[in-house]
Amino acid sequence: MSTLDKLATVYSECVKAFEDRHAGGRDFQVREINEEGNPDDIIIAKGDNLEFMKYLLNKKDMGGRIQLVYADPPFYSKGKYEAVVTDGKEKIKVPAYDDKWTEGIEAYLKMICERLFYMKALAADTGYVCIHLDWHVVHYVKVLADEIFGRKNFLNEIIWAYKSGGSSKKSFARKHDTLLLYRITENNYFEPQKEKSYNRGLKPYRFKDVEEFEDEKGWYTLVNMKDVWEIDMVGRTSSERTGYATQKPEALLKRLITSCTRQGDICADFFSGSGVTAVAAKALDRRAVLCDIGETAIDIQRKRLAENNTGFIYFEEV
Repeated sequence: MSTLDKLATVYSECVKAFEDRHAGGRDFQVREINEEGNPDDIIIAKGDNLEFMKYLLNKKDMGGRIQLVYADPPFYSKGKYEAVVTDGKEKIKVPAYDDKWTEGIEAYLKMICERLFYMKALAADTGYVCIHLDWHVVHYVKVLADEIFGRKNFLNEIIWAYKSGGSSKKSFARKHDTLLLYRITENNYFEPQKEKSYNRGLKPYRFKDVEEFEDEKGWYTLVNMKDVWEIDMVGRTSSERTGYATQKPEALLKRLITSCTRQGDICADFFSGSGVTAVAAKALDRRAVLCDIGETAIDIQRKRLAENNTGFIYFEEV
């Protein structure tokens, strides 16, 4: 069966699975409340994110209440990832997650597709689902996402460009990820951000009614932000660094959250890894819901929030 045939099969099976399993799901129980700050602002859940999303829909009446769902799933990279944690004075490597997918791309696409249906159900009419991937499967996932959210609701293919990582002698160096941004309805809330646009030759244009500025590089104007974002990865010496292998920078999430949400809105991350979405949301006076199945990810998130004096409620799957 070709990949195109598999996409059609995956989509039809996931439509049925969503309809059949919508009323089911396992329960989650509160295991801990960290009282620092306001714990109601942040929820951390350990368990299968599919079951947790069903729990939020069926038991917590969260349908249509999340303004931004940020999805940073495994990339179908065929790799195994670790985290570096501190045990006393010793730094040790521990497993973070496995991205092997021995059953092939069809199994991976089924995993993503079914979860996108739940993300859509949880998202607000004014809100978004943003899917963070790279070259491995982003094009296949976009075809599925177009069907789930509607092609007219696809807003941006955001390119996150960075310098870190290796290079190849047989191809151009792969130095970007792709964020697929979908709105839920045409009533989406959006606050455009500004960025510098340098004048040709770095000299002033002196056009009438055009405000210009000068910095150490030269003359520029301020324009609405474009869809190519150059943001550094979390380096080895960064104060943000948690040791989680695929940690994303706070600046990336802050830009997305600032543009797509308002103060007090809920942001969700159901592949929450290092917990960056919660940290960025809290810094911007938003709320956050996190879920991850990995013990290492959950330990890092709880520690990170505690060190930032951020309260949270911690759930575990029963």
